[in-house]
Amino acid sequence: MKLETYTQADAFDTLRPEWNTLLHRSAVDNVFSSWEYQSTWWDVFRPGRLLIITCRDEDDQLIGIAPWFVCEGGVIRGIGCEDITDYLDVIADAEHVEKVLGCFVSYLAERHEEYRSIELCNIPEESPTYRLLRDTFERCGFTATIEQQEVCPVIELPATWEDYLAQLDKKQRHEIRRKLRRATGTDEYDVDWYIVDGSRSLDEEIDTFLRLMAASDPQKAQFLRDDGNELFFRRLIPLMYEQGWLQLVFLTVNGQAAAAYFNFEYNKRILVYNSGLDPDAYGHLSAGIVLLALNIRHAIENGCEAFDFLRGDENYKYRMGGKDTGVYKLVAVPLR
Repeated sequence: MKLETYTQADAFDTLRPEWNTLLHRSAVDNVFSSWEYQSTWWDVFRPGRLLIITCRDEDDQLIGIAPWFVCEGGVIRGIGCEDITDYLDVIADAEHVEKVLGCFVSYLAERHEEYRSIELCNIPEESPTYRLLRDTFERCGFTATIEQQEVCPVIELPATWEDYLAQLDKKQRHEIRRKLRRATGTDEYDVDWYIVDGSRSLDEEIDTFLRLMAASDPQKAQFLRDDGNELFFRRLIPLMYEQGWLQLVFLTVNGQAAAAYFNFEYNKRILVYNSGLDPDAYGHLSAGIVLLALNIRHAIENGCEAFDFLRGDENYKYRMGGKDTGVYKLVAVPLR
C-alpha cells in the first residue's frame, strides 16, 4: 500500500478526478463525503491544518481517502465535523475497507507525537467504520471509545403514496389528508409548489430560501448572521445543482413563497438538509407540513427508497413516519 498526505488546499484540485469515483465504489456512498461538499466546506471554514491522507494499491489505484484536519489543541477531526454536516466517514473502496483502515491507523500510530487525539464525528451506523475502526485503533496502541452521538430519523419509502399513509397511525394519516385538502382544495387560495430547475434564476431562489430560513426560527436567523455559514450555503447549492443532487423546493400561496426545503437527492434517497417558513403568511394552511408531505409523495412517485430527515429528534419527523438510525462519534487517544 502507498500512503500520501496532503496539507495544502490544492489537494482538492489534485484529487478531484478520482475523489467521487472512489466514493461511488465505497462502502457508504454519501453526499456529505462528495468532493463538492468536502471541498466547499474546507474552502469556506478552514478551521485548522489540512490533513488528507490517501491510500493506493499496488496498481496505483486510489482505494482510500481520510479527509481530515488538525484543529487547535492537536485534535484530528473529519472535514465537515460537526454542526452543519450530518454524516461523515473515511472513504474506502468497499472491497478493501479493513486494509485501508489499518493503513490509516498505522500511519497515525507512527506519528502519535504530532497530535493529541482523533475525534471522528457523525459516523453512520451502516458504515463498516463504525464496526471496525475502534478495534483497529486498539490493536495499534490506542485507547478508543465509540458512542452514539445523535439520531437521524428515516422513512423507508414504500411503492405508493397510499402504502405510505397506511404506515402512519390513524390520527396522523387523517391530519396529513386534512391539511392537503385544506391547502389545495379551495378556491380561496392559489397554492402551488415547484422544484427549482433551469427555468428559474438559481441566485434569486437561493435568496428566497435564505430569507425563509431566517424567518422560520431565531436560531436559524442567528446561524445565517455568521458570514461563513451563509457563504457556505451560497457556494454549495450551485455545485449540488450542477451535479443533479439538489432539490430546492418551494410552496407558494397566492404567488408568495410560504415554505421551502433544501434537500439532497442522492442514491435514491432524499436527505432533508434545511428548511424555511414564513410563519406570518398563511400559517393556518400549515405550509411547512403540506410541503413536506408533497416532498414525500414526490419521492415515492419517483422511485426513491428512503426519505432521510438527517440529525435531530424533532417530533414532526416521527409523526411523518421517521424511524431512528444512529450516528456515532469515535475518540481515539494514543498510549504514549
